[in-house]
Parts: sequence; C-alpha cells; structure tokens
Amino acid sequence: MSTVKVLNHYEAAEQIGVSPATLRVWRCKGKGPRFIKLGQSKQAGVCYDPADIDAWKAERKFDSTSAATVQYPATA
Repeated sequence: MSTVKVLNHYEAAEQIGVSPATLRVWRCKGKGPRFIKLGQSKQAGVCYDPADIDAWKAERKFDSTSAATVQYPATA
C-alpha cells in the first residue's frame, strides 16, 4: 500500500507558482485545483493531492493564445 504525500497550502501555491493568498482566493471562487478539506468547520485546514495539481495544470495547457479560453463557474 502506497501513501500519497499531500501538499499543504504553501507547498501547493509554490508548485503552482502563485502566492498562498492567490490560491486561497481561487479556492473560495472555485478556480483553483481540487483540494481536500481536513474537517467540517469553515476554519478547517485544506491540503492538496499533487496529482490534482498536475491535472489542473494540464487542463490549462494551450497551443496559442486564441485557444486559451478557460471557463470558470459563475460566481453568486
């Protein structure tokens, strides 16, 4: 059985190449990579599976700027 090392908020932001604050905003708006909630309260911490970050980055690879049309969920 293999154990996947998850990344904390700061490690994930570094891997993506953004500040932790930007990653936090993206998470609240549903724009960042999938995350794992570590509890049920609003203040519970989060972590990230490196595979989810890799998949999120792969979805954002484009061959030209005209092809780069990332759709985000509507905000309420």
